[in-house]
Amino acid sequence: MNIKTLLRKLTLEEKVGQMTQVTSHLYLKDNSSDEIDPKKLAEAVVNKKVGSILNVKTHAFSLKKWDEVIGAIQGQVLKTKNKIPVLYGIDSIHGATYVKGATLFPHNIGMAATRNNDLVAAAAKVTAIETRAAGIPWNFDPVFDVGRVPAWARFEETFGEDPYLCGQMAGTAVTAYQGDDLRATDTVAACMKHFLGYSSPDSGHDRTPTNISENQLREIFLPPFQEAVDRGVATVMINSGEINGVPVHGSYKLLTTILRKELKFKGLAVTDWEDIIRLHTRHRIAATPKEAVGIAINAGIDMSMVPFDFSFTKHLIALVKEGVVPMKRIDEAVTRILQLKKDLGLFDNPLGKGAEEVKLNTTETQQVSLAAARATMTLVKNGKGKKTSLPLSKKVKILLAGPAANNVSCLHGSWSWTWQGKEVKQYPKSVKTIHKALTEKLGRGNVICFSKSKYEAADNFNIKKLQAAAKKVDQIVLCLGEDAYAEGPGYSPTLLLDDRQMALAHAAIQTGKPVILVMVQGRPRIIRKLVPDAAAILLAYRPGPLGAEAIVETLLGENNPSGKLAFSYPRYSNDLQTYDHKYSAEVQELEAAIITDGGYNPQWAFGHGLSYTEFEFGKLKLSKKNIKKGDILKVSTSVKNIGKRAGSIGVDCFIRDCYASVTPAVKRLKRYVSVELAKGEEQKIVFELNEQDLSFIGQNGKRIVEAGDFEVMVGGMVGRFKWGV
Repeated sequence: MNIKTLLRKLTLEEKVGQMTQVTSHLYLKDNSSDEIDPKKLAEAVVNKKVGSILNVKTHAFSLKKWDEVIGAIQGQVLKTKNKIPVLYGIDSIHGATYVKGATLFPHNIGMAATRNNDLVAAAAKVTAIETRAAGIPWNFDPVFDVGRVPAWARFEETFGEDPYLCGQMAGTAVTAYQGDDLRATDTVAACMKHFLGYSSPDSGHDRTPTNISENQLREIFLPPFQEAVDRGVATVMINSGEINGVPVHGSYKLLTTILRKELKFKGLAVTDWEDIIRLHTRHRIAATPKEAVGIAINAGIDMSMVPFDFSFTKHLIALVKEGVVPMKRIDEAVTRILQLKKDLGLFDNPLGKGAEEVKLNTTETQQVSLAAARATMTLVKNGKGKKTSLPLSKKVKILLAGPAANNVSCLHGSWSWTWQGKEVKQYPKSVKTIHKALTEKLGRGNVICFSKSKYEAADNFNIKKLQAAAKKVDQIVLCLGEDAYAEGPGYSPTLLLDDRQMALAHAAIQTGKPVILVMVQGRPRIIRKLVPDAAAILLAYRPGPLGAEAIVETLLGENNPSGKLAFSYPRYSNDLQTYDHKYSAEVQELEAAIITDGGYNPQWAFGHGLSYTEFEFGKLKLSKKNIKKGDILKVSTSVKNIGKRAGSIGVDCFIRDCYASVTPAVKRLKRYVSVELAKGEEQKIVFELNEQDLSFIGQNGKRIVEAGDFEVMVGGMVGRFKWGV
């Protein structure tokens, strides 16, 4: 297939159709049906010549249903003059979300705690296989947004607050999704999203304005996307919000000057949901919907996720005829779309599937999900001093309580069989609650639980029942946090754990029985007042369908927790500093003329996480004390398991620029690794750092390195070296 030859054959209507993406709603019989209306489908594919379709209406489809849907769509393509296959896209966010029976995995915020790229790659590869098995070749994932605002409802979809960690882990997912050949039936085209600054809304609300300085935009938010481009990511989805008063999907600077010319991105750029028309209805930079189309396309958008009608097509055709949008811009966009379809092999295999039927959610893929869930478990408190509270003895009697104790949706979070993830009837029957998993381990006689499956059920917050049951047990395991949510509906005006859960926790503590808190949540909920009296606290994040087993195994000591926080867990609702803050951010004047440090005061710092074993680091060694341009600095140490059992540890390597012309951060993550050690085992670790790792965005907006002193930090040790001196 020669793309240039095909492009010359296309009419303006056909070209603009390729740039149009509509939702599945447009070809279904009615609002409550999943059945295809052939006339509606023909109107979209044959008459309006749409190039792409996305989404499902209500819930995940079986492979058989997907065969019917994709077959019907591509069947309509055969009725068109040039028979260009439709490109179907879907949100397979932590597994093949909309394929019934597929394997789901922990959300990214937990995966980041593993510091294990291999687990990220394994989960992404399974996701690619099971998504492509449905005939869907385009995945709107992974998220490259840096999670700097924990109030944001999509925080759980990020890999945390550090740009390097986000870039490496999301980049690993891109490589696993796309493989070496997009034509292969075990790969999908990845989509880096959401370019740019989406995860830092000023208000915490989704899809709302942010103000980001040029320095922060380039220092924090841009590097992960550069990593994606360097890995050959096929597509990009654009931020629905606005930066410094300019909607991103209407910004030539961001979409063309930076994304295309600076980052050298060559792939397809698609808007998010309904975003072009919102330049008129919401952002109000366009007086009409037609003007909005012209602004977005001229800025650099290739495909519009319209998604409910064909207005975009009509307006764009008119704009081209009027000379507002040049044909060169249309040809550029359509070439990218056709090239992706060719790269995916859709012209030869429009159904996008292999000859052999893929088996979903196999024993092997479940083991990947379970291994990932186990590795996400992050123990942030365990007793006081040397007296630990976990693991629990299997001989004790336990009261299991709280809204997360007997609920499956909270274990999964967003994008789980449905958009919001709350429809429990859509979940496979094999998914266990924490209650079921714990009962299977300890026996019914050793577990008391009055929690109901519905998160908001009154019994889940019943203090009198808790007090009565507590008299019959040795310990209380209290499962708190948040039910599932996605995007805007997940907004919360506060990070404080809600009053009912706080009251339940205080009542549990007042019984005098040891209280183990298990936090099942997509973002940090402030629990400052519970921390001193809780016997232990385990962060489970959104661990997925085998999360209950991973939680229970961790509580009982069968799994040794190894997670390390990928964000700074806040102590106070108005104190949300990230670990890579500036030096002056730590300055406080709590009393007149008395200046103190301590401004970075999270409940638990970035990188915090406990284990059931102990690790000891060897001496930190640097290969050179003075390095210059082109040199590689080798930073080496060793880590030994000096405890009584096997365990894994995430090891972070930080750099500090001691002095710079733009105020430096106190430290920045530059490398990480997960190390698994048997009892008594020791392993050498070597990190290699280069000039790029020492660079920063200078006052001129360019990335530079300045001669001077630097420090490198690993395992609490500090080494000092000079660059360019």
